[in-house]
Amino acid sequence: MNPTPMETKKTDKNLLVKGIQNMGICLILMLTGPTMLHIAFSNQDKPTYILVLIFAIVLCLGAIFFLFRGIHIIMQSLFKN
Repeated sequence: MNPTPMETKKTDKNLLVKGIQNMGICLILMLTGPTMLHIAFSNQDKPTYILVLIFAIVLCLGAIFFLFRGIHIIMQSLFKN
C-alpha cells in the first residue's frame, strides 16, 4: 500500500491576472466615482445635477462590485481545489 504523494497546489496564473485586472478597474472607479460625486454636489444649481449624480453613484457601485469580484477571482486562483 503506497500512499499517494500529495499534489502541490499551483496558482492559476490566468485567473490571477484576471483578478488583478478587476482590481485595477476597481482602483480607477474608486478614484473617479467620488470625484464625480463631489462635482455633482458642488454644482447642485446646474440642470445636469441629477444626471451627474446618478452617473457618480453608478461608478461608486461599480467600484464595490469590481472590488468583491477581483478578490473572489484572486482567491479562486490561489486556493482552487
